[in-house]
Amino acid sequence: MIRLILILVFLILYLILSLPFLAIERLIARKNRYAADIARLHVVQWAFKVVLFFSGTHLTVIGEEHVPKDCAVLYIGNHRSFFDIVITYARCPRLTGYIAKDSIKKIPLLSLWMKRLYCLFLNRDDVKEGLKTILTGIEQIKNGISMCIFPEGTRGTGIDESDMLPFKEGSLKMAEKTGCPIIPMALTGTADIFENHLPWIRSAHVTLQYGEPIYPKELPKEAQKRLGSYTQKVILEMLTQTTPRQS
Repeated sequence: MIRLILILVFLILYLILSLPFLAIERLIARKNRYAADIARLHVVQWAFKVVLFFSGTHLTVIGEEHVPKDCAVLYIGNHRSFFDIVITYARCPRLTGYIAKDSIKKIPLLSLWMKRLYCLFLNRDDVKEGLKTILTGIEQIKNGISMCIFPEGTRGTGIDESDMLPFKEGSLKMAEKTGCPIIPMALTGTADIFENHLPWIRSAHVTLQYGEPIYPKELPKEAQKRLGSYTQKVILEMLTQTTPRQS
């Protein structure tokens, strides 16, 4: 109960008190957009680390050396918790936008922050609008901004961590069209923070494992045609190798 209250109060205060910061960094962006972008990145990463501290999350990171720091990448991960975003974004070494549900645009302040962080909103019910979102993601990668998407389309609820929904092939178009490296991410234990015992937040041990970069153009033609399926198999292998420790 206390953890939940601490996080809610912190997030509400953060969103309200950060409004002056957004105004200031917008002025900075007129002269130096990159400096403003980096400032936003660091501020949000700090906030997410505070959230993880309040939640009592103990994090083990494996394979972080696989993440290139000199180019934009496409992060692909399994998805079981709201905390997947908090955990992964807090580790991004460079500007990174996330693909989120279109409904989040209706949340005041949160959607404003997300737009400033190069996040994109995907309308799953409108194919044309969905294509526009992916095309925007492609342009952002070409401009040096990494992207992250959870290709299952929604949070998995299977008992076993490896019970993933099929990856949507369209999610991988951003890597296919740009040739950027795909960074597979295997998350275990994240649902133990919140989803496995709603509405309470409890201390949990989480493992975030990064796999070796996947370069689409270097794969066999058959794998290139089913890039989503190929990446999912890589993540599945990582999940079967990773057993979360007990907190």
